[in-house]
Amino acid sequence: MDFGFTTAAYVVAAVLFILALGGLSNQESAKRAVWYGIVGMALAVFATLIGPGSGLWLLSLVLIGAGGVIGYQLAMRVQMTQMPELVAAMHSLVGLAAVFVGFNAHFEIGNVGHALVMGRDTSTLGTFAQLIAKKTTVELNILRIELFLGIFIGAITFTGSVIAYGKLSGRVDSAAKKLPGGHMLNAAAAALSVLCLIWYFNTGGFVPLFLMTLAALFIGYHLIMGIGGADMPVVVSMLNSYSGWAAAAIGFSLGNDLLIVVGALVGSSGAILSYIMCKAMNRSFISVILGGFGGTGGPAAEIEGEQIAIDADGVASALNEADSVIIVPGYGMAVAQAQQAVAELTRKLRAKGKTVRFGIHPVAGRLPGHMNVLLAEAKVPYDIVLEMDEINDDFPSTDVAIIIGSNDIVNPAAQEDPNSPIAGMPVLEVWKAKQVFVSKRGQGTGYSGIENPLFYKDNTRMFYGDAKASVDSLLPKID
Repeated sequence: MDFGFTTAAYVVAAVLFILALGGLSNQESAKRAVWYGIVGMALAVFATLIGPGSGLWLLSLVLIGAGGVIGYQLAMRVQMTQMPELVAAMHSLVGLAAVFVGFNAHFEIGNVGHALVMGRDTSTLGTFAQLIAKKTTVELNILRIELFLGIFIGAITFTGSVIAYGKLSGRVDSAAKKLPGGHMLNAAAAALSVLCLIWYFNTGGFVPLFLMTLAALFIGYHLIMGIGGADMPVVVSMLNSYSGWAAAAIGFSLGNDLLIVVGALVGSSGAILSYIMCKAMNRSFISVILGGFGGTGGPAAEIEGEQIAIDADGVASALNEADSVIIVPGYGMAVAQAQQAVAELTRKLRAKGKTVRFGIHPVAGRLPGHMNVLLAEAKVPYDIVLEMDEINDDFPSTDVAIIIGSNDIVNPAAQEDPNSPIAGMPVLEVWKAKQVFVSKRGQGTGYSGIENPLFYKDNTRMFYGDAKASVDSLLPKID
């Protein structure tokens, strides 16, 4: 009876997760989709707690309560600017869980084997151990491969996510760095892992499992260290995929159908999103997942000219005279929490009969959909928030383009300099507008460290200062 209810609950939860994933593809349905996910997860946890193998109720409730409190505190305190690093941190926990579950499964196999040799009754062992005791030799070998892969993927996800968190939070240098030997070290660690798989499959010993874990931890660390700041949005999505496959491997080891389904959903959707983002950046998907393998070899072109500053009066005058305006938000807007001020500027301009739209690059910010969420939070109408492909052709007929905290996604070097680190990356062609204003804190190159020729073009003026303070200074001047 319990098993039947658990199975049925898992099916319903899986459907809810699929609905949640589908709903998140649209801004208008995203809130409803989140509730699908919440209900699905609550149902899955409840069914697991009362299903076969349930026990340790007090410990389970304490851990669930503690996790809920921590999650609530994070949700209330973490700013939207910190969401990318928070997501990376959450991925690391999924990877670590996969490692722990894999080692636990290995130890349980040993306990069952020891009990059988000693002639003990396996019914006194735990539920998972009893399932292991019923497996044939072939099934045990399959379980060993499953737990081996779960630990391997989980270990890579753990250290990779920790380094991604460090880069996104500024605790680790965002530049791409590799140890001497570069990709050969990654290849050697991968080859060692394969040898350990063969060793473990034939012996079932702890040593090959431990050596593989060390190699996988190194691969995760070195892969992400070798990826530069410009590719970090793809890295977050890629690690999301890794965490999904790690969860699926856990599901196979535990015989949990829902965990397999959810892991496959997260793993496949993360991989698809990573591929889409790589296309948006003209990156090789294989290159990114292998830690920046390949890349340009020559020096970047030198930039001539100077950056010309403008004050709030000059920007406001241009906006008052313009008929059409395109705003391009970036991570700088998120850091300054300027979305509300930008939304108010948009309302004032539209009230004067001007056409105002937003251009969103697929990798704007440091997390897919980062800018869309901020603008939705500020009540910017969905219909004026357009993707790069929808708005790029309109820049030549646009009077004013305002760039708020963006760099790489509006960098003409992607089209003009074949040696640029972002060469070939599709960008928002803001320089084709009649006037371009760049809201920026200073003259630095920003997070990715790539110089931007846009700042030196004749029709570009630099509007220096904190993004929120700069936009606030414009509001009273729009008449």
